[in-house]
Amino acid sequence: MKYLNKINSPEDLRKIDIKNLPVLAEEIREFLVENVSKTGGHLASNLGVTELTIAIHYCLNTPYDKLVWDVGHQAYVHKILTGRKERFDSLRQLDGLCGFPRPDESKYDVFGAGHSSTSVSVAIGIAAARDLAHASYNVAAVIGDGSFTGGMVYEALNNAGKMKTKLLIVLNDNGMSIAKNVGSMSTYLTRLRTAKKYNDAKYEVKTAFSKVPVVGETANSVLSASKKSLKKAMIPGEFFEGLGIMYVGPVDGNNVKELIRTINKVKNFNKPVLLHVVTKKGKGYPPAEKHPEKFHGVGKFDVETGELLKKKDFETYGDVFSKALIRLGAVKKEICAITAAMPDSTGISNFSRFYPERTFDVGIAEEHAVTFAAGLAANGYIPVFAVYSTFLQRSYDQLLHDVCLQNLHCIFAIDRAGIVGEDGETHQGIFDTSFLSQMPNMTVMAPCNKRELIDMLNFAVKELDGPCAIRYPKGAVEDVLGGSTEEISLGKAQKVYSGEKIAIVSYGTMMQTVLDVYRELISAGMNPAVYNARFAAPIDDSFVDELRDFKYIFTVEDNIKTGGYGQSLTEKLFEKDIFGKRIYNLAFPKKFIEAGTRPQLFERYGLDSVSVVNFIKEKVK
Repeated sequence: MKYLNKINSPEDLRKIDIKNLPVLAEEIREFLVENVSKTGGHLASNLGVTELTIAIHYCLNTPYDKLVWDVGHQAYVHKILTGRKERFDSLRQLDGLCGFPRPDESKYDVFGAGHSSTSVSVAIGIAAARDLAHASYNVAAVIGDGSFTGGMVYEALNNAGKMKTKLLIVLNDNGMSIAKNVGSMSTYLTRLRTAKKYNDAKYEVKTAFSKVPVVGETANSVLSASKKSLKKAMIPGEFFEGLGIMYVGPVDGNNVKELIRTINKVKNFNKPVLLHVVTKKGKGYPPAEKHPEKFHGVGKFDVETGELLKKKDFETYGDVFSKALIRLGAVKKEICAITAAMPDSTGISNFSRFYPERTFDVGIAEEHAVTFAAGLAANGYIPVFAVYSTFLQRSYDQLLHDVCLQNLHCIFAIDRAGIVGEDGETHQGIFDTSFLSQMPNMTVMAPCNKRELIDMLNFAVKELDGPCAIRYPKGAVEDVLGGSTEEISLGKAQKVYSGEKIAIVSYGTMMQTVLDVYRELISAGMNPAVYNARFAAPIDDSFVDELRDFKYIFTVEDNIKTGGYGQSLTEKLFEKDIFGKRIYNLAFPKKFIEAGTRPQLFERYGLDSVSVVNFIKEKVK
């Protein structure tokens, strides 16, 4: 690591001769592969942006100049160059380095990230603040072609062109995000890539004219005057020009010298500039180049072979959902499946192999996905939108206004609900129960095992005629209760064990923890009742009445306490004038939960079986 070892800040980077930067890029790639193989993380995207990140920090005076990352999973190289390489072995670990930009982690992280399509809006806001303060620093946003399918980007671009302020938007185009890009913008970017020959030809013609004595300048003036018509005829970048944004590119995003030359030119333009760079995802590490989708977000792996050290040999809740949806699709021709650029990880790709005409990938556009589903439902179809909990948050208004208000039969299969682990604050799915259960007409369910997930999906499709959400976690399916389940009935909880004095109510996949707690309390001479809540909305009155017989009621859930299942149940008890009970809601606090494994975080926040046993004993004592 001849050069990397000398770098603890971008200031150190700028001391390196430009001719040695390609060597530095290879050192960074070696460092990335070695470290991510031990921690897991987003590898392929970072291998692709190595030269781009080097060039940006080389040309801009960060942190005085402001650099904003979209999503942020491609900011590992940025972290390495900004003084955090010594902590890189703690990446995505409990109390370690965050996998995304975080302003409280470094002054070089201008803005927090984790969700897509936000960077251009942020950068415009920073540029406006700069102008109001009469400052002169540069503002740059780096956004991938996958994020470019999000509608928020076009709201921002429209605003940027109107403001006409100094701003650099770097479009990192690798032709692939988590899944293959879809939609018109993907096609458009493909056209943009092919326009490079025109740009090269234009430069060569202009250079040649300049060398002709006397008439050269006149000829170039004529060429410049006809520039707009030439662009309209030959360059697809006219779309950005029409918005008032100067388009430059495409540029080889893995050629650090060309990048530096180009960035140094465009950073001084007093107008919004979109610099289109084309990179290779996974560059420099053959397994990642061959399978960039596999190495987008990867677990620990063997560096020599690229094989995962811990291969998946278990069935996940997502697998169960996917198979159940395929079976339903055979008998209910009205079922349509929707994904927002995540067909493989949500299981929708399996459905698409059987029913391609009823499968829709709308790109990174969750807001659109929900209202698109509403349109399908309004015309007799049953849309099933499979989405991660953290990304469903983006479509709150569409859920409330376009689906619930009209009581449309849309089903939301919410994957990665609850604690997801190493991706940390931006990805923990601990808010969905709270915001969904407050929406009129919305049914909210959570299964405790494989069989119950299947039954809930069947119930949602065949028995309901309004909106419904089914939440389930990341990871292996539980085999609690022997994998059995009672018939699903709207709002009704399942009694698992009868008892006296103490009732423990489990919501969703906390059932395994609750059963462990039950056994410990039985051993301690207590006789608690155990219930499987199933529904956060609605909650059946007969179940609430049954809780009159208990003095202590404990609810346990993988969600924040505020607005969660426990508080909804408590409200129902008060509505029915059931007082004199000691009610305790065990859930995550109203805060953003850091990165860590599920067991680590459950223990830290008192939701592991040992902590719950001790809590109940203390309160009952």
